[in-house]
Amino acid sequence: MRRGRRLAIDVGDARIGVASCDPDGILATPVETVPGRDVPAAHRRLGQIVEEYEPIEIIIGLPRSLGGGEGPAAAKVRLFAQEVARSVAPIPVRLVDERMTTVTASQGLRASGVKSKKGRSVIDQAAAVVILQNALESERASGKAPGEGVEVVV
Repeated sequence: MRRGRRLAIDVGDARIGVASCDPDGILATPVETVPGRDVPAAHRRLGQIVEEYEPIEIIIGLPRSLGGGEGPAAAKVRLFAQEVARSVAPIPVRLVDERMTTVTASQGLRASGVKSKKGRSVIDQAAAVVILQNALESERASGKAPGEGVEVVV
């Protein structure tokens, strides 16, 4: 398991959830929800978070269908990941399968007593935590970086 903090991003149309882990990659925790409608402002804020946390890599959830295919949402996330990779280079950006993370996050929040109205503001952060926790577990199990790397296209 590589040592170093990682950031995870759950990209949504309205909000972008961000999570981080400790340098040992044991525990993922929520960071913040970035408003996603103003894309340039969102990228600026994400850049500030990257500067503050100094991660060894950034994990971005890739939405796939239950069958594993990719639709328009995945295409949007791939484009978003390209922009992030360009802006944070040389920090690597990786895409990982995020199927069912929002459902898992929602169930966890409901189980802990968070009401659905209040939950909307933290659901994206909770989904980012699930994405990061899954990525960390994958790396621990395989010994390899999770998901697929995003090539920086100039």
